[in-house]
Amino acid sequence: MKILIDTHYLIWILNNEKCIPHSIREILEADDTEVFASAVNFWEISLKAALGKIDLKGHTVSEIYRTALKSNIGFINLTPDESISFSNLPVIAEHKDPFDRMLVWQAIKNDFYFLTADSKIVNNYAKFELKILK
Repeated sequence: MKILIDTHYLIWILNNEKCIPHSIREILEADDTEVFASAVNFWEISLKAALGKIDLKGHTVSEIYRTALKSNIGFINLTPDESISFSNLPVIAEHKDPFDRMLVWQAIKNDFYFLTADSKIVNNYAKFELKILK
């Protein structure tokens, strides 16, 4: 199973595993699971840290990235095809966050499961071919 993680899960995996439910931790640690972060996750962390909208618990964005490199997390880049076709994902009035929407689109385009605790994503995007782990 290939899983793309939402940004909060990336931070939790690297800094605060007690936020991760036991059932999800078992899935993440299974031998047949591949966990991926996107360049979009790091862009979101960097922007929100610069704006003071995210608490990295005393870590820098570079430290988060270096920790991710040392972990078992794989990385995917944002491709031109994903960027161009992003407009195919319907805009949902209740959820317009561009980072979340791009991560959702990458999960759909790459046929990954998407791991999130964001109820707005769960409630609004499952009907658009998004395979969600929550």
